[in-house]
Amino acid sequence: MLSIHDLHIDELAKLLTEEGEKSFRAKQIFHWVYEKKVCDFERMSDLNQSLRAKLKEKLSLSSIRQKNVEASKDAETIKFLWELSDGKLVESVLICSKDRRTVCVSSQVGCPARCAFCASGKEGLLRNLSADEIFEQVYQIDLYLHEKGERVSHVVFMGMGEPFENYDNVLKTIHLLNDPMRLNISQRRITVSTVGVVEGIQRFMQEDLSVNLVLSLHAPNQHIRKKIIPYSRKYPLEDILNAMKAFAKQSRRDITYEYTLIEGINDRPEHAEELALLLKGQQCTVNLIPYNPVPGLHLKRPEKESIEEFRRILTSNDIVTTWRYTKGKDIAAACGQLALREKESVYVLGS
Repeated sequence: MLSIHDLHIDELAKLLTEEGEKSFRAKQIFHWVYEKKVCDFERMSDLNQSLRAKLKEKLSLSSIRQKNVEASKDAETIKFLWELSDGKLVESVLICSKDRRTVCVSSQVGCPARCAFCASGKEGLLRNLSADEIFEQVYQIDLYLHEKGERVSHVVFMGMGEPFENYDNVLKTIHLLNDPMRLNISQRRITVSTVGVVEGIQRFMQEDLSVNLVLSLHAPNQHIRKKIIPYSRKYPLEDILNAMKAFAKQSRRDITYEYTLIEGINDRPEHAEELALLLKGQQCTVNLIPYNPVPGLHLKRPEKESIEEFRRILTSNDIVTTWRYTKGKDIAAACGQLALREKESVYVLGS
């Protein structure tokens, strides 16, 4: 069965004409689904009963099912666990900050990068998500916000998975999100985060997009990076940084580097000095992220004083920094934690 989220409006119109229906019905259906947020063909009152029956037979309005949702105590972070049609689990996070409503989406089930600090890659990569499965994470959360008179404003591909290892589906999802007939989210409000897939960065540079690109750096040198990001053995840090610089030049956008601070591994003053030297002269921002503890991983978050010293060193070397306040610790909001916890609870119940 086809997913409506996977069809361009012209493709839906063609499908309708093949079924003996008028092509203008496609616009009506899109209006119901994306403007009125109706997810039931029977409620589409200006469609006749015969057409509704055909649509139910040919088209799916949903390819994922909400299995769990948890809100942080401050209600600023809400985590959604989705069950896919094959029973596999992925998750998304809604982050509320002032007027922003940002959705962090997953692009794969599991992750091939296996970063030492992340729950997503503990079991490796299970499969890619289709474009409609990625898009529907945002759509379903937009439905959730619609009931409050709000809407999704920003999307970041920073959930489970490495986006550039599912390149075609991620690219298609970006166009679905940006589609004026759907959610109409500006490309400038969409961010893709990569662990450093060089050919993906180079290919992305050739797309006619205004999307932001972020590198998950997490280390000041290749030696430390290989320890905490095994996937980086495939891509030397120098090659990754050169690709990012080329992207920045082509897109005329500043580079953002994500840097998760882990006590005793990459958070020392000498690491900050080395990072400052590595990025010297670049038009960039370093987003410092205190490690969000994951059960079963013996890593620690640095003390506040260590983080402040790390940031001071970068700032004194003219490196622009931000310090991401860690949200949602009480609901296991780091990538992959909720899906992993759900799976482990199933194993315990079934053992």
